[in-house]
Parts: sequence; structure tokens; C-alpha cells
Amino acid sequence: MPICFDLDGTLGHFSSGFVLLRQALGDIWGQAPTQDELTLCKGSTDWEIVDDLHRMRFGRDLDESGYAVYEKACLSHFQRAFAPGVWEAEAFGGVLEGMHCLARRWPVWLVSGNAPAVLTFKAEKLGVDPAIPRLGSLPRHDRAALLKRALRDCPGPHLYVGDRPHDLEAARRTGLPFIGVGNAVPGEHQSVPSDAAAERLVAAVEASLEPGW
Repeated sequence: MPICFDLDGTLGHFSSGFVLLRQALGDIWGQAPTQDELTLCKGSTDWEIVDDLHRMRFGRDLDESGYAVYEKACLSHFQRAFAPGVWEAEAFGGVLEGMHCLARRWPVWLVSGNAPAVLTFKAEKLGVDPAIPRLGSLPRHDRAALLKRALRDCPGPHLYVGDRPHDLEAARRTGLPFIGVGNAVPGEHQSVPSDAAAERLVAAVEASLEPGW
């Protein structure tokens, strides 16, 4: 019964993430995509965004080797930007503690739109327990497909915790109850502020699960 957590905006915040994505693509393509081009991208995962930008730039789909080159370049930019003494990530301590408390009772996964290597780097920066499995953005997977992959062959009930409308939409498409972190996802679902204490998150999860779990 995996309880799936998004990372960016849910467990913490990394400033200028899209700036670094564009810089990484600039290194590879010789010219960074513009902010206007970025706003035309339809998806919310690294694969979807870079695939859209690649199609705009070159008129053809991105392939796995191109995505691997992007992943390496993007990781390098994040490693430099968030090296000690440069930028600092903001961890949401109570939400992180709550996730770790939940992981002692139920399976917990990180399911994120970041490329896998970038997800691993960010999770380490935020202090996520390395025992919690991570599933980052994969070729030809949108966010709902990633959730389905994490839940495959696992009995329910399941749940997704995120912070943006695209997280809620992915939960709906996957048939999952949803808990929002912060105030960017209005609607009829449980929500907690990003500075919530661990106990509040745990209580929200317990209230969202089916009786008996």
C-alpha cells in the first residue's frame, strides 16, 4: 500500500529549478530554451518538458539517449548551484518528519517529476531516508503513469501527497485520494500547510485512508 509523495513543493523547495533546466539544455543545444517556450510545455515531468522543448527546437521527439544527456547535465547544474555555501534548499521539516513516521507503518515512495539522478540528489539534500524508494521521470511516462508504476502489484488503498494542480490531476486519473501541501491546490480533499507539524500530516493521511488500515 504505497503512500506516494511528490518532492518539489511538497517536502521542500529548490529555488530556480526551471532556470537550471533551461541552462542545462543550453549547454547541450547551444542555446537555452526561452521562458516563453517553457510555458508552452504541456506536461509536468522532466521527460515531458524536455521532450516538448526538443520537438519545438528540432521538430522530432526526444529519445532515451538524449534524455540521459539532459539528466547528466541537469544534475551537474544542481550540484553546482546547491553546493555548500552557494544556494540552500528549504526543507519542510514537519512534512518530512511526518513522511518518515508514515514509512515506519506503511510503504512510502517518492514519485517525482524530476529526472531520476536529480531526484536522488534533491532527496539527499532534504534529508529523505535513503530506505524510501524513489521513482523519477521516465521516458514516455506522465505523472499518472509514474504513480501507476509505483503502485503496480501492490494492494490498496493508496494515496498521493502533492502540492500542485498537476499532482491532484494525476491522483484523480489514477483513482487515488489526494492530500495537498500548501494552498496551491484548492478543492475537496485533505490539505496541510507546508509548515505543518508531523502529527498533522499523519492525521490527514489516516483520515484519508479506508477504515481498518
